[in-house]
Amino acid sequence: MKLSMALASALAAGLLITSPVRAADITSPMAPELKQTEGEGWTFAVSPYFWAAGMSGDTGLFGLPTVHLDMDFSDILNELDFAAMAIGEARYDRYSIFTDIMYTKISSGSGTPRGIIADHVGVTSETFAGLVGAGYSVLQDDRGNLDLVAGARVWHASTEISFSGGILDGVSREDSATWVDGLAGVRAKYSITDKVYFTGWGLVGAGGADLDWDVAGGIGYEFNDRFSAVAGYRALGVDYSSDGFVMDVVQQGPIFGVVMHF
Repeated sequence: MKLSMALASALAAGLLITSPVRAADITSPMAPELKQTEGEGWTFAVSPYFWAAGMSGDTGLFGLPTVHLDMDFSDILNELDFAAMAIGEARYDRYSIFTDIMYTKISSGSGTPRGIIADHVGVTSETFAGLVGAGYSVLQDDRGNLDLVAGARVWHASTEISFSGGILDGVSREDSATWVDGLAGVRAKYSITDKVYFTGWGLVGAGGADLDWDVAGGIGYEFNDRFSAVAGYRALGVDYSSDGFVMDVVQQGPIFGVVMHF
């Protein structure tokens, strides 16, 4: 039960997932990198992605002492109800507008040893992280680009603990937090061949959290002008605490995505 509540707490703090990953589940302004297309006017790209992230760090709810977490992705996946992640970008010449959305919901429960205070305790956690930003290419040619980017990420995490049976039958308690962080950094793409390209990004900032950062790198393959795929590695960290709600965690793991251009 301690593990379930700890997992729920961490996920709730906003991290990580929505394709499977964990609370915090979570975001970066561009996972995976979106391919540029030649031509005049606006171009657009959408990329649903999957992040198989584990989590380590400290979390706390209801003002109770913090709990240290050290979980791999399989631990998180066992209690995951739903997860979804997607990113979109609109680009015009050197200018770009992008968004990265992550949502996850996990639940767990267990019986109590004696069943006096309660027969069963359930924990449900939901986490949303949404990033909106803009970028400008300071370097750009036919093989790639280097963009300076800035934006804001909104986090919302909530965890509900409910009791059934025993003295606490029907009792439930919820703890939640919402905050906004400003982020700035770079992202880049470089075509190694006509089909294979490297992509990566790095962001850091703060606001409601003392620290919010996100880095990743990956290799992409272009099947045609409309579709490509990216595989790489991503790490994201957030250090937030307020009114007894604590989330000081790092999430990291492989990331996979399909990019659709139009």
